[in-house]
Amino acid sequence: MDDNLNVTYITLSGHVEVHKYRYLYFVIMFTAYFLIICINSTIVCLIVIHKNLHEPMYIFIAALLINSVFYSTNIYPKLLIDFLSEKQIITHSLCLFQGSVHYTMAGSEFLLLSAMAYDRYVSICKPLQYPTSMRKTVVNTLLVLAWLVPACECGLAAVLYAGMKLCSITVKGIFCNNSLYSLQCVQSVAMSIYGLFMLLNIALFPVLFIFFTYTRILIVSYRSSKTFRRKSAQTCLPHLLVLINFVSFITYDVIVVRLESDIPKIVRFIMTLQMIVYHPLFNPIIYGLKMKEISKHLKKLLFQVKSH
Repeated sequence: MDDNLNVTYITLSGHVEVHKYRYLYFVIMFTAYFLIICINSTIVCLIVIHKNLHEPMYIFIAALLINSVFYSTNIYPKLLIDFLSEKQIITHSLCLFQGSVHYTMAGSEFLLLSAMAYDRYVSICKPLQYPTSMRKTVVNTLLVLAWLVPACECGLAAVLYAGMKLCSITVKGIFCNNSLYSLQCVQSVAMSIYGLFMLLNIALFPVLFIFFTYTRILIVSYRSSKTFRRKSAQTCLPHLLVLINFVSFITYDVIVVRLESDIPKIVRFIMTLQMIVYHPLFNPIIYGLKMKEISKHLKKLLFQVKSH
């Protein structure tokens, strides 16, 4: 505690030999952040520029990639500063803000994937209703709700947690996530219930909805022609790969970290780096390679760059 400024500083103790490898860490993570910004932004720009990509499915993909950029920007700048600093610390208020944005972006990703699943469901299972079910106002409403609902819920949680007394100022991580809440002197039952409500509302229910819609799609596809099944697989497979990948990392983040299990520090460090590096790069690569229309425009762009 700083008596002059009355500011509580949280120590981020999850770094592994940061003083020894600080410059290596910095170069690797700076490169990763640069690639995340460039690759995600490139595909978003392709979707914005080309009119044949101005369809709900591609709009949701663009929103998902923008979400990845926001997610990374919430973590990387502070992480890069920490690699070059003698002490890896953050104020309690900024830690709460970072944790709140972290889970807002995670919740938004689940809701965006749900919107994409609904779009594919209507397109494949109820094609005649698609023009009315996925009109522009519906798409815009889904986009707003995907960001607004998690932001309100996570923001409220941060405000409630801000007033609670801390009995520890050390977090077992390299950025602020739900391990921050283990620092409290007394675990509030009401806050635990609210946390469970958030988990159900912006994670579990969307995942169940996604699996339900894709199950329906599989049933309809199975009963259809081989060509129809192949076309359905081409549009649905990338979404499922992204979902499975994201669920794996969020499961680690929410369950393993929250339970404070005795995972070796180096394993925790590697898993966290994978979560913040692998997933934001995985999304654009999957959509860039697996979505036929995006892949086509991406190849044209690369060809133009090479020719110059």
